[in-house]
Amino acid sequence: MSKDRDMSQALLDQVNQALRLGTALRIQGGNSKAMLGRPVTGELVDTRNHRGIVSYDPTELVITARAGTPLLEIEAALHEAGQMLPCEPPHLGVEATLGGAVAAGLSGPRRPWAGAVRDYVLGTRVITGHGKLLRFGGEVMKNVAGYDVSRLMAGSFGCLGLLTEVSLKVLPQPRQCLSLCLPMGRQQALAALAEWGQQPLPISAACHDGEALYLRLEGGEGSVQSARQRLGGDELDSGFWHDLREQRLAFFDDPAPLWRLSVPIASGALNLPGRQLIDWGGAQRWLKSSASAQSLRAAVAQVGGHVTGYAPGEDSSAPLPAALLRYHRALKQQLDPQGIFNPGRLYPDL
Repeated sequence: MSKDRDMSQALLDQVNQALRLGTALRIQGGNSKAMLGRPVTGELVDTRNHRGIVSYDPTELVITARAGTPLLEIEAALHEAGQMLPCEPPHLGVEATLGGAVAAGLSGPRRPWAGAVRDYVLGTRVITGHGKLLRFGGEVMKNVAGYDVSRLMAGSFGCLGLLTEVSLKVLPQPRQCLSLCLPMGRQQALAALAEWGQQPLPISAACHDGEALYLRLEGGEGSVQSARQRLGGDELDSGFWHDLREQRLAFFDDPAPLWRLSVPIASGALNLPGRQLIDWGGAQRWLKSSASAQSLRAAVAQVGGHVTGYAPGEDSSAPLPAALLRYHRALKQQLDPQGIFNPGRLYPDL
């Protein structure tokens, strides 16, 4: 406990010094998500020394770890106990940390069926812009203006505070996992997914690369084998989903800029310039295209979606509607009134 206090105190001291001097802070863990959002200038806060699993009881299905703990370390401990992080947060680098995974809020192929990162955050310890280390969620509830602060940290990219500790709900690994490849076109695949989505099939991942539909079936042996016989296709190495999550498929080797499109799951095929990879059963589309951000956002907005660029720059984050931006500003003012945490990382004036 003494070592934990020392590590927390070092981070707290750095934040309080920044508040006294009016210095911006650039929060960083493994830096594996540096391509997302705008570049931040400021004094570096490296969380990687604040690491280690604080508590983990498999019978409680909860793990608590410090923000600088490598994701690999957490997943190894869970795997040994036959459990997992259901949201499959992408690493995008061997140095990825728990704090970075929560701050980025990214989820893997299981997202539409299991939920997002924020759905599994039970509690956090956060250093706020008031220079205090507070606990949110879990056993002690301290919310700001009615907000669930712990879950708001997911996807905030460090703009609301400095995460020091996270408690996550975990789940048992499925008893059986089987992956399939079914050759078919994009329209046929989207129609099939829409139909299967209304049926009790144990699908936990679905992807289409333009030529074939890839499915992952998870659950009890009986339900998986029954679905396998019904759906047909060829068995696929389950490593495919890891490569998809980590952007290691051949599709991602294309040198064109990478865009992430989030759209309603029943959007159908999108006529956009470049190459597409359908993920999340249709709700997430990866696009390799040199088209402008403005033209892509205009096209995707017509189906009720938004676009995120996977390269640092002014156009990487989708602009917020005015009403939503007011909420963001109000929340930022509550938690970081001096604006020292990752200023401008998500939006220019936050």
